[in-house]
Amino acid sequence: MSQRASLYRTIERLTVEGLIRIRETERDQAYPERTVYELTDTGRATARAWMDEMLATRRREFPEFPAAISHLPMITSEEALPALERRAAQVDTDLAELDAVLAANTVDGHSRVAALETEYLRAVAVAERDWLRAVIDDLRSGRLAWQGA
Repeated sequence: MSQRASLYRTIERLTVEGLIRIRETERDQAYPERTVYELTDTGRATARAWMDEMLATRRREFPEFPAAISHLPMITSEEALPALERRAAQVDTDLAELDAVLAANTVDGHSRVAALETEYLRAVAVAERDWLRAVIDDLRSGRLAWQGA
């Protein structure tokens, strides 16, 4: 229920700020009333400015994995190895799924722009996989080792 309330508050805020407006309200006896919203010119300009900033500006984002890496000294290197191996296996699975999506897009004739998000996710996953493999190799060989706290 709170998600629905949050959605309605967001719609109300966007309407008050002039970013969206009601295009139409549909009524059908078999369904509840449905309101269709559309972007205003101000909303479209705001969305475009947001897109420009998000595409052009690199941000310091803090996902959970780098935070976990920063806490590795809490456990031993022997404990970290199997966890990192499981993560590497997940990355391999993710890469296979991303490759399947990209292959399907090619077969279906989608334009490359439709696949850019998937290409980016794949590039990030490849970098993570390569880094994980190097760390795992160093842990297995003993070149990287530590004692937990």
